[in-house]
Amino acid sequence: MTRSKKLINAPEDVISQMIAGMVAAHPDMLCLEGETGRAVVAVDGPREGKVGVVIGGGSGHEPAFAGYVGRGLADAAAVGNVFASPSPDHIADAGRAADGGAGVVLLYGNYTGDVMNFTMAAEVLEAEGTPVRQVAVIDDVASAPPDRRGERRGIAGDFFVFRIAGAAADLGEPLARVEALAQKANANTLSMGVALSPCSLPQTGRPNFEIGEDEMEIGMGLHGEPGVRRDKLARADAVADELMGAILAELAPEPGARVAVLVNGLGATGQLELYILFNRVKQILDARGVVIHRSWVGEYATSLEMAGASVTLMKLDEELAALLDHPCRTPALVVGAVDPAPRAARRPRRVAATEAAPLAQGPLIETGRVTPQIFRALLAGAGAQIIAARDWLSELDGVIGDGDHGVTMEIGWKAVQTALDAAPEGETITGTCQRVAKAFLDAVGASSGPLYASAFQRAGAAVDDRLNLDAGALAAWLAGALDGILSRGGAQPGDKTMIDAWVPAVEAARAAQGIETDVLRAARDGAEAGMRATAELESRRGRSAKLGARSVGHIDPGAASTFILLRAMSAALDRALLESALQPRCVAPPST
Repeated sequence: MTRSKKLINAPEDVISQMIAGMVAAHPDMLCLEGETGRAVVAVDGPREGKVGVVIGGGSGHEPAFAGYVGRGLADAAAVGNVFASPSPDHIADAGRAADGGAGVVLLYGNYTGDVMNFTMAAEVLEAEGTPVRQVAVIDDVASAPPDRRGERRGIAGDFFVFRIAGAAADLGEPLARVEALAQKANANTLSMGVALSPCSLPQTGRPNFEIGEDEMEIGMGLHGEPGVRRDKLARADAVADELMGAILAELAPEPGARVAVLVNGLGATGQLELYILFNRVKQILDARGVVIHRSWVGEYATSLEMAGASVTLMKLDEELAALLDHPCRTPALVVGAVDPAPRAARRPRRVAATEAAPLAQGPLIETGRVTPQIFRALLAGAGAQIIAARDWLSELDGVIGDGDHGVTMEIGWKAVQTALDAAPEGETITGTCQRVAKAFLDAVGASSGPLYASAFQRAGAAVDDRLNLDAGALAAWLAGALDGILSRGGAQPGDKTMIDAWVPAVEAARAAQGIETDVLRAARDGAEAGMRATAELESRRGRSAKLGARSVGHIDPGAASTFILLRAMSAALDRALLESALQPRCVAPPST
């Protein structure tokens, strides 16, 4: 398979170097705040008494999201890894920077990972005393029918929803009003896209899906997720007709109505092609007697170097039109002339230090052969195997998702390896689980971050009365991990997610008779059976849920990584116990 060419230094440095370059290129508009290095803040945006507007999402969509930070639009953006949500810490840093004492509105696309991470960040900010409202953008008509509108993903419609919320906040509207206006824009904004070629992640350099030279994907998602169908490449006018047909059938503007139009390139489609599409869009609207109030043609929400385009319409009334016309100045969008007033001083944020929940008191149960040292070896072995399977996991994800699962898992488990290396010798298994949970969540974000963090937190709590794990405690640890994933993600068996591997793994572990190795072998075999069974399931959760029957026949990547995790832990335990048995023992000399 041909690898793509990219002007990067090292894949692990692309986000930090991109942020540094963006801030350096626009020092009059952008700065960096917070300890995470992922909160890009408007130099003259946040101010005392103003509602803070925080946007964010994965990288790879530039100029979204940080490109829309500036006066009159967003006050801060939380920047995630490529195609992955920022973590709660990233978002909380952005929220603190944007807070002027009037509350903060969080705006993001409606993806599982973004919803989980932004919600966790909102909980943190509210615990610190900041009122928070959230709006998940749902503009993509291809991703769910009108009666399930709340399930739709956000694509280029972010552009209009962010714009309206930013203008409302800049005008001094209160928190509830900014949220209501963002929701109003959300309800009146629809998009649909088409892809002509795949993109490739910097870490893999390989196309994240395959498509024929004479084919196009109708309804493609912003991360490369497959659309509603694949068809033969058509002329630009026919493509525009199809995209507009789906949008107008639902938006239903009356003759004389006003709309705003965005014709957006996905990263590798030139202005020549985009203007041809816009020409047809205008012809269609003119024929209906619909007036274009404002239009934008160019790259505003991309998908790395994917070829293709999307069309977005926002139906306007007087209120939305006035907000759309309000001046703003950001690296990616300038409207009118903003007030050149310097940045106002803001009150310092005082964040109360939080203490970890105390571990169980009293003597810990020492029965069992899985000591804290062996437990850490199990996790280290699991991380090594998942990292080695990165490309396979990403290939599985590229068929039914956005192709980043292997990369995300690699980032998370490398952070876990670093955390394990820093663990003190006497740390308990529960303490190690808390350490691993924080490392994974901080490094990854996405949906995997909250899910694995919750898994390790709950699993550690399930054995907090133990020093070592025996067979029963090991099964309890696995059950705790499953409980954490269920409580955080909400997926159920049959949804075609990691749950479909975890449930049979835990059931098998609980039923296992014997010693610790028997429990992990049973869990491994249960996970493998569950993973293979996902190929026959139709996805009902996450990004692949939009595919319907097209998801059948493919293994779920989350279930695959679950199997690798448990297989590696089982093998590592076998090795650790064998090595322990082979260690020479000190024998007391016979008495004389």
